[in-house]
Amino acid sequence: MALRTGDVTRSIVPAVVPRGTGRWRLARGAAQVAVTGAFLGLVGWSVARRWDEVPAVLGELSLPGLLLAGLAAAVAGLCGCLAWRAILTDFGVDLPLRGAARIFFVGQLAKYLPGKVWPILVQARLGRAYGVPGRASAVAALLAMLVTLGTGLLLAAAALPLLGDRAVAGYWWILLAVPPALLVLWPPLVNRILAALLRLARREPMPRPLSARGIGGAVGWSLATWLGYGTHLWLLLTDVGATGGPDLLLRSIGAFAGSWSVGFLLAVAPAGVGPREVALPLLLGPTVAGPAALVATVLSRLLLTMVDLLLPAVAVSLRWSGRRLARRLPRQPSPAEPSPAEPSSVESSSVEPSPVESSPVESSPLGSSSVGGPEARGVEPADPATRQP
Repeated sequence: MALRTGDVTRSIVPAVVPRGTGRWRLARGAAQVAVTGAFLGLVGWSVARRWDEVPAVLGELSLPGLLLAGLAAAVAGLCGCLAWRAILTDFGVDLPLRGAARIFFVGQLAKYLPGKVWPILVQARLGRAYGVPGRASAVAALLAMLVTLGTGLLLAAAALPLLGDRAVAGYWWILLAVPPALLVLWPPLVNRILAALLRLARREPMPRPLSARGIGGAVGWSLATWLGYGTHLWLLLTDVGATGGPDLLLRSIGAFAGSWSVGFLLAVAPAGVGPREVALPLLLGPTVAGPAALVATVLSRLLLTMVDLLLPAVAVSLRWSGRRLARRLPRQPSPAEPSPAEPSSVESSSVEPSPVESSPVESSPLGSSSVGGPEARGVEPADPATRQP
């Protein structure tokens, strides 16, 4: 199926793609760099102001704690992939887990570019090898982002009372986002909005409307994603000396979901770099000691960046290993071809066969070829970049 990047941008995300003169794009890029740098400078200033307390906190770190936190973050990333895959499945696109992981995790690397459209475009490009329609890929990516944001805002709003009066005073506006977040999770409204947008773009409607089961699956996996990210933050906090049991875990989930949502809504920062690092210590500050919150915040960013690099590497390596395994497997003989080790009944019989018995059997076209695409045969499709014209 031919899919051009321009088709996706014109039909689904026309307002997100940067437009205008080169001078305007240069100015916008400079503003994004300046804003991100300002947030990172604020984080650096906060760490420098408490530098006398930081070495003691770092001394509490342990390798098992860091490994467990990284594992929790990796599980959270896998749950995010499954949330996106649940929406695609609801649209009638059945992707194998290995292919879905390759498309999703490699596409997620593009979130480190300024703007929110790049992961959508990269996933649409990679989905070509698996026959994913362009509009289904783009809509699924957009809906996965909205479901993740909606569930994150709901969890942050629910956790605000646990984070103290300062958190409520500084981030009360999160409560205003609860009604829109609930509307995003309502399939009838989402289907009407999608149909209207596709009509305006003069594109064909979706193959199937989004169902309550599909959106419910995406919501469930998104909640599991937040549980994984909150657990990774909780493990870091306890490793640097923060005290608290289940209550600290609940606060970690809510604080991370809130800080991630802040970073997402401030679209000038790629991957939320800067705004998230400012919001997370502020949300944790009333209930967690300042140095511990700062160190856990910086370690969280470093761990998540490493996980963002590791997961696509694993997904691509699994694809290569699958190709090597397919090449090593012996070719199965066709049902019409007799095995060399088994003599035919005609040769082993001394009786002259009748014309009916000796008539050759014509092999069916279905007997010598596999039914279905490359995924149905267990062979990964070739990379679009290496496919011959």
